Amino acid sequence: MNQAATSKKILGGLDAESAASLIAAAADVALVLDGEGVIRDVALGSEDMSAENCFKWIGQPWLETVTVESRPKVESLLKDASSKAIRKWRQVNHTSSLGADVPMLYSAVQIGQDGRVIAFGRDLRGNAALQQRLIDAQQSLERDYWRLRHVETRYRLLFQMSTEAVLIIDGSTQKILEANPAAGVLLGEATRKLVGASFPEGFDEESTRLIETLLAGVRAVGRSEEVRAKQVGAQSREFSVSASLFRQENATFFLVRLTAARQEAAESAATRSLLKVVESAPDGFVVTDYSGRVITANRAFLDLTEMAAEAQVKGESLDRWVGRSGVDFNVLMNNLKQHSSVRLFASKMVGEHGGTTEVEISGVAVPHGDQTCLGFTIRNVGRRITGDAVAARNHPRSPNQLTELVGRVPLKELVRESTDLIERLCIEAALELTSDNRASAAEMLGLSRQSLYVKLRRYGLGDLDAETEEGIPQ
Repeated sequence: MNQAATSKKILGGLDAESAASLIAAAADVALVLDGEGVIRDVALGSEDMSAENCFKWIGQPWLETVTVESRPKVESLLKDASSKAIRKWRQVNHTSSLGADVPMLYSAVQIGQDGRVIAFGRDLRGNAALQQRLIDAQQSLERDYWRLRHVETRYRLLFQMSTEAVLIIDGSTQKILEANPAAGVLLGEATRKLVGASFPEGFDEESTRLIETLLAGVRAVGRSEEVRAKQVGAQSREFSVSASLFRQENATFFLVRLTAARQEAAESAATRSLLKVVESAPDGFVVTDYSGRVITANRAFLDLTEMAAEAQVKGESLDRWVGRSGVDFNVLMNNLKQHSSVRLFASKMVGEHGGTTEVEISGVAVPHGDQTCLGFTIRNVGRRITGDAVAARNHPRSPNQLTELVGRVPLKELVRESTDLIERLCIEAALELTSDNRASAAEMLGLSRQSLYVKLRRYGLGDLDAETEEGIPQ
């Protein structure tokens, strides 16, 4: 007996009510459709579906109760229902008045000869929620993974670029696991040769004992005072050795730092002396970052800015005090960034309380790690400028001298000085052509005698006592 005959024998005697109960129990949702694909009845086998108000679908075409992308699947289900081919389950999304679409897994079966179809549906919202939680967990793991990768990259970069000699040592075997380039230079060995070597190694007997005691103390209490150790062999250097303890994945490691003791002391003394000289220098000295914001400054610079403490200028842009205008500071910074140094740049300092000082600025760009800092010396040349100004009134600048001031003096001042120079030269030429006849010179220049005498006084040309006595206005 085949499967169809067996099913007919078992289910053939079911009445309508029993058949309806069987259909409802077979799926979360069962749809009864006529030959046109219109939903004529709905049976619910799950209480979770009652909140979706599925009974409102009755009287609507099945196609209109699903999302646009699900309609071809519904058409395929209706087509397969009328054929004898193996029926497939397809995911269909119903639109919902509650917001999110309702995912369902459907299979359709045609019953009777009038084209009626029963669609059995399984609620996939539980599976969708599980899938979403799985995706969220995967994304969280991915974010944690990349965060750890970034942390490791920063650690590696810091470890490799550090100027301090650092060793990572296994706490149980005391083998060197990692050594940065500075450690290789200090110990006189290639970094790859240091990795795997025992520590301490290459020190004299007393130093080895001190280092072992240091590591034992760190292992016991987590920290210990640094010790002095002496290397044996051709290098024969003396080191300051310090260590700290850290744990990772139930393993213990030592972070050991080495410093050449004599070199450290000599460099520290030289650095302190240099800092004292710079702080006491009569010329202003200031260090800024690459954008011109103050990092540190000496006492003379604070005097020029009329500030009381270094904290008041830190973080401020240098153009707050330097330059006749924003142009001065931009020219200074552009030249410094392009040529790495600037000498004797003429400008002025404007203090917080309005005081101005003529200055000459020299600057240099110095690489400092991954960044470049800028250093400026600022010299007060007020008295020198005053003397030069008196001389300039007696001896005006030549055209060559004026062109040399481009980039150092604002254009307005250059134009004004150029105009004065041309005007004086023209007056001198007119006086020379007229043999110092001032009436003729005024007529030649297209000026009144009064205007000519005003300009003569301005430029200090000729003896005006006689004309003044004759009533020419001063």
